[in-house]
Amino acid sequence: MLNLKHLVSFLLLFVSMQTVKAQLGFSHEIGAIAGPVQFRSDFGGRDENETNFGNSGIGIGLIHYINFSYRADCNCYTTDTYFNDHFKLRNELSYNRTKLNHFGKWVGADRTSLDADRLRVHSGVASNLDIGTQLEYFPLSIRDFQAFAYSFAPYISLGVHYTYSSPQATTTYGDGNVFNADNIYSYWYQDDSYLPPLESGATREYPIDTKPFSAWSAVASVGVRYKLTKLSDLLLDLRWQYYFSDWVDGLNHELDFNKNNDWLVWLNFGYVYYLD
Repeated sequence: MLNLKHLVSFLLLFVSMQTVKAQLGFSHEIGAIAGPVQFRSDFGGRDENETNFGNSGIGIGLIHYINFSYRADCNCYTTDTYFNDHFKLRNELSYNRTKLNHFGKWVGADRTSLDADRLRVHSGVASNLDIGTQLEYFPLSIRDFQAFAYSFAPYISLGVHYTYSSPQATTTYGDGNVFNADNIYSYWYQDDSYLPPLESGATREYPIDTKPFSAWSAVASVGVRYKLTKLSDLLLDLRWQYYFSDWVDGLNHELDFNKNNDWLVWLNFGYVYYLD
């Protein structure tokens, strides 16, 4: 299993490889990002504002760009092609953390069932370390932006990230053991009649799992850069990240209304410095 040490080692190796590539005619940019995260998971009712805003956290990250429009080895522009003037490659190491609770109509004051009581006191944490790459497309000329022809440069991006997740789960119901099905919302887990039958010899997976694990995710974003100085930009980026797993929050309710994989929305602000 990939751990933090392996992720950092991989990042250092990757940056080293890109430094070598700079000798071949590219330049580099480095920066940092931070901002609020909304984590959409099996906690709370999906598509409810109370859930979406209640289950909000924070994300931070280090970013590295390969700038194809400028050559670091000669302080000159590269060959004037559409790709060089409109695309950048973004590499990232980031971390997001969100405290999760059940919100919405199922835990309202008018709900007096035992399941509502269980949901109200069940909490979790989504804790994710990401490493990945995105290809950013700038519809306006990157060269012109660097030359102060305009102050703002919008972009869109698409990429893939590898995520190392360390979810947490707690409850104060009953004896406080989240791995006791009587203490959590799990009527369907204890009664197979609510779900399709299992294959012969198979067992139903418990709906909470807090073991660290790794998963892939797809990342798409829309953003804009603001030219601050000759060698620095500010950026604003709105990201959508879809995980190819429903266990990122440590919870998996196998019900029709909660069967989607986990995903998040991240509004991040950043600073980028051009390595000249």
